[in-house]
Amino acid sequence: MDRVLRVEGLTKRFGGIVVADALDFGVAPNTCLGVIGPNGAGKTSVFNLIDGSIRSDAGRILLSERDISDFPKHQRARLGIARTYQIPQPFPDLTVFENVLAAATFSAGLSAADAGHATKEMIEKTGLSKRMTTMAGALTLLDRKRLELARALAAAPKVLLLDEVAGGLTEQEVRVLVELIRSLKKDVAMIWSEHVAHALVAVADSIFLLNFGRKIAEGDPQTLLDSREVREIYMGIVVDAALGS
Repeated sequence: MDRVLRVEGLTKRFGGIVVADALDFGVAPNTCLGVIGPNGAGKTSVFNLIDGSIRSDAGRILLSERDISDFPKHQRARLGIARTYQIPQPFPDLTVFENVLAAATFSAGLSAADAGHATKEMIEKTGLSKRMTTMAGALTLLDRKRLELARALAAAPKVLLLDEVAGGLTEQEVRVLVELIRSLKKDVAMIWSEHVAHALVAVADSIFLLNFGRKIAEGDPQTLLDSREVREIYMGIVVDAALGS
């Protein structure tokens, strides 16, 4: 299957700390690749490398077979890399509409007419139509998460990076968010880093386990979550060798 984003040999060190250790992975159009790992495993750093927030020491990042490894962050955004953050970062004194419009206009570089159309479409798609004129600072956490998605999607990206978007939500809110993300998968490839494992299982086509910047295992979501590696590294459960996995 063709991959819209491929990472080859991606490596980054901060002194003696390795946050990406010759990583290889990719994601195909209209699919979701999940990323799990303990705190400090390097998940957010990998996202920072992909979106251009930090530069790699070695390796390549290819978007639609184009090497974007040396491109600055704003150019990667224009070419189709979008991202949400674990803690939503809207402009609190702007309305929902104005927040999404700003993303469409400045991040994506759309014309006024195209930006307005994209803004309305993404607000509707993410379930925020009744909040269009609400100040972002007055939104509930779930609606701020929806706004993060709307802002990221306003430029019709090729790849969407989701950084622990389910964090802080109630179980009911997680279910709502999962349904929304699942509905969006038909429009964009996703890489989703998440601690709420059951949310990933509901959406991801495959998952890989990251630890100290290294990819330990990759495979079917439920199979991987049930594996020995995940229980010992991610969930902190020591499995007796005699019991198997």
